[in-house]
Amino acid sequence: MIAELQQEYILRYGGPDETPVDPRGFDPPDGTFLIAELDGDLAGCAGLRRHDQGIAELKRMYVRPTYRRRGLARLLLGAVEDRALALGYRQLILETGSEQPEALALYVASGYQPYENFGYYQGSGLDCSFIKDLARTCHR
Repeated sequence: MIAELQQEYILRYGGPDETPVDPRGFDPPDGTFLIAELDGDLAGCAGLRRHDQGIAELKRMYVRPTYRRRGLARLLLGAVEDRALALGYRQLILETGSEQPEALALYVASGYQPYENFGYYQGSGLDCSFIKDLARTCHR
């Protein structure tokens, strides 16, 4: 699915996401990587990794085109937020790009606030960063 996500970036931005990502950053106890299945098919994914003390970063969230517009991204986001809370994180940050209007709309509708740009694409003009205080989040 990560290869498919990279193809999505190529279509939208003209190249893959070059952010350095060590897959071990998603390993417990500081991280997790969730996979969504529908009818036995892989439908989406979302990763969570430690960013700083009390702050986690959402990374590599993706829903395959066939499964979009069914609320799966919202469910994945909620599951990541719940997992972050369970791991003791107080805040969740993320970066997305200006050419992903669906993602921007999801994050704003889910209570994320604009945040100072960080990460690999900081200052690129395409980077949009967000933060959410997880203390106000509950998906149960």
